[in-house]
Amino acid sequence: MPPGVTIVGLGPGGAHLWTEAARRVFADSQEIWLRTARHPGVEELASQPGLRVHSFDAWYDEAADFASLYERIARRVVELGQREQGVVYAVPGHPSVGEVTVSLIRRMAQEAGLPVRIVPGLSFLEPVLTALGIDALDGLQIADADQLAAMHHPLLDPDRPALVAQLYSRRQAAQVKLTLMNSYPEDHPVTLVHAAGTERERVFTIPLYELDRQPGIDHLTTLYLPPLAGAASLSALQETVAHLRAPDGCPWDREQTHLSLRPYLLEEAYEVLTALDAEDRVALIEELGDLLLQIVLHVQIAAEEGDFLMADVIRTIDAKLRRRHPHVFGAVAVSGVSEVLVNWEAIKRSERARAEEVTPRESILDGVPAAMPALARAQAIAERVARVGFDWPNVQGVLEKIGEEARELAVAATPEARATELGDLLTAVVNLARWLGVDAESALRTANDRFCRRFRMLEQLAAQRGLELNALDIHALDALWEEAKALVDAPEVAKTPDRCESHPKDEAL
Repeated sequence: MPPGVTIVGLGPGGAHLWTEAARRVFADSQEIWLRTARHPGVEELASQPGLRVHSFDAWYDEAADFASLYERIARRVVELGQREQGVVYAVPGHPSVGEVTVSLIRRMAQEAGLPVRIVPGLSFLEPVLTALGIDALDGLQIADADQLAAMHHPLLDPDRPALVAQLYSRRQAAQVKLTLMNSYPEDHPVTLVHAAGTERERVFTIPLYELDRQPGIDHLTTLYLPPLAGAASLSALQETVAHLRAPDGCPWDREQTHLSLRPYLLEEAYEVLTALDAEDRVALIEELGDLLLQIVLHVQIAAEEGDFLMADVIRTIDAKLRRRHPHVFGAVAVSGVSEVLVNWEAIKRSERARAEEVTPRESILDGVPAAMPALARAQAIAERVARVGFDWPNVQGVLEKIGEEARELAVAATPEARATELGDLLTAVVNLARWLGVDAESALRTANDRFCRRFRMLEQLAAQRGLELNALDIHALDALWEEAKALVDAPEVAKTPDRCESHPKDEAL
């Protein structure tokens, strides 16, 4: 062999799976370097007369991690390749499938001006596909177990089948399982394929939660994930919405615009809040889906108009999250939540300053949405102006302001004046909520729900006693009210629906 690196694929099993090209290289070589001797075909390779076989297995025990190990192996292979006779480096399977060292060798050899020759081998894929009886072109995804183990959410489309390769230990399988369970149900049936293409081949199916409980998981183990039943990915929902908007879709959906969808966006957001307040899991799933539909509809309209794509939306929010969490994705250290909030505000100020260089802001109130609920908007406005010091020095000042506004309301002489003074009083109360660290909108919504529960109980008490509410004086009503409060607020009383519904939900969508 001349100077250079020849990389040979050993295939997934014994010597009977070697390619003819690989056999010729082995026959012409006096020395072979293996990434690992833990391979079914190595025994026959080592038995060939006059062929010296080396491996890097001893380095595995010395390495702190795989990244540094693979870097070390690649550098050594390139060094050996610079000899007069070059080097033959053999790896399991196909050199271009799951072999980090091969990618590193190619880069290092290019920098050294050293030629690299790849001799293909049968990869693990072919015997695994045969064992499973599936077609690779049927949307199959391939993932590396190590990469999945290091993630918090799998970068897999659950609507498509997937193979997880190089699942080499039960410990790694436990980490992979936790990642997968962020997208797949714990009882999702998965299939393990051991030693595909060899005499030791085994194929069996288990629920996902049992993945790390299986004996015999080693470097020849592959995990198969069948797709979830029904549409389960964002892409599937986008396809459905795109179809609805297509010429052969729904006339109503085709007519919608960003502006026409505005009321539905607000409505669905409130439906989500209602489900949250009721702690209703089933309703929350449905209402989050309705809200997601609104987002996908707006993105589809934008895509049709050539404005932006879902990728732009996701890329923007992902970059913002990473930028605003340097203590997670950067080198910033924090001592607790309070420091996180301080950093968050500092980053936002920096972002606003950069934005103003492009589009100067006319007012500190720019960006507070006019369509927000009045109570929430009042609190957002108060928070904005407080940033520049337009605020009371302490909460006592807010309480005094509430008293002042209440007195002004009491002496207001006209409907217009009363409306103005009531607005001022509400604004002062919202500022009190801000000072107390309470979300005014949520507090009032909870108070409304609490009133509804109590009044429903009052109605029940009156009905049980044959009383007509409109025939009772204020004292009798107040007595019923106090009794209802005591019953509803008692800890042992089961919670009733936390909302007053005046009409059925609009099912236009």
